[in-house]
Order: sequence, then structure tokens, then C-alpha cells
Amino acid sequence: MSENTDLIQLDTELLDSYIQSLGSVVVKQMFDLYCQQVVGYIEDIEHSLVHQNAKLWQENCHKMKGAAGSIGLKALHGRLKVMEKSTKDHADKAEQLTALKTHNSAAIADFEHWFTRL
Repeated sequence: MSENTDLIQLDTELLDSYIQSLGSVVVKQMFDLYCQQVVGYIEDIEHSLVHQNAKLWQENCHKMKGAAGSIGLKALHGRLKVMEKSTKDHADKAEQLTALKTHNSAAIADFEHWFTRL
């Protein structure tokens, strides 16, 4: 990823403040926890899609949005904000979910790249 893309993907101001106040070990622990929990968040979103439950879709997108935002994954947070409010049909939500999985992987890679430069 390029430096400019990293800046778009990540809330580096938030992350830098975390590093200054909490230290890099704690920030890495926070990120590792996100990586563990995101598997469940995506499964829950997928479950709500399969069962065509709009309320659960919204709730599960909201949970993942909060987690992504708290670890500084700015662009992913923005995507989830849109998904949370989505009233699209099942096929459109399925496309959103596929894109979310790809975007989440890219956001994790961006975070790891940022973290290794500390």
C-alpha cells in the first residue's frame, strides 16, 4: 500500500495518540483482539443476510463498525456505516458483504504495514 492509501484507510491521528498514551504493546493487543473478533462479526452479518433479517443486519454492522472505528480502520468504519443503514435487497447486501470481506482484509494489512513502521 502507498503512504497516501494508508492515510485514507487508517485514522493515524487516533492510532498515534493510542501509541503515545497506551504504548505499542497495548495497541498491538487491541489489534489482535479485533482480528479475533472480526471473524465472528462477519459470520453474524452473513447469518443476518442468509436469514434476511434487516434488524440483525443493522445491529451486526453496527457492532463491527464500532470495532473497526476503535482500532482506527477509518475507511472500513465508513463502509460499515453505509452498510448499517442499507435498505437494499438481498442480492445487493450479498455484494456488500463480499466487498466488506475484501476491504476488511485490506484494512488489516494496512494496519499491519503501519504498525511495522513504528
